[in-house]
Amino acid sequence: MGETNNDYVPVTIQRCQHIGGPFYHGTKVAREVGDELAPGYGSNFHQGRTSNNIYFTALVDTAVWGAELATALTGSAERGRVYVVEPSGPFEDDPNVTNKKFPGNRTQSYRSRDALRVVGEVVNWQGHDPEVLNKMLDSLALLRAQGRDFIEDENEPANCRAVRGPCSAT
Repeated sequence: MGETNNDYVPVTIQRCQHIGGPFYHGTKVAREVGDELAPGYGSNFHQGRTSNNIYFTALVDTAVWGAELATALTGSAERGRVYVVEPSGPFEDDPNVTNKKFPGNRTQSYRSRDALRVVGEVVNWQGHDPEVLNKMLDSLALLRAQGRDFIEDENEPANCRAVRGPCSAT
């Protein structure tokens, strides 16, 4: 997370090959090695919303946030899951966190329209202190109350498939 504005190189669908793994995905859902995680399912963060992308990160701690928030926002007392994943196609910076509060992509968070393949699970991850998690949940609740809890997850442009080739991970 020591990235500065001077060394940040945007990650785009056309230009993602400079980013290497390992990559992680935090969720509330139990999966097996070999399973694919794909967009088109319900969002972990907005009830009733279908996600057009699948989100992942190069940092375990960021995936831990995903796992903890996914379970907490559904009222589940179960422990979330953090998986080691491989993207099956190109990806880009997650616009929900890139160049927002800080310049660049400090959380090393990405999104893809293509599936992620589960290649392992991080089982001994350390969760955040309850006070820290509750503070994050309170912040999300405030954003929701203010109508500012939107997720940039627009539909794919019609010509996007044509530009996917250069960064295919397969």
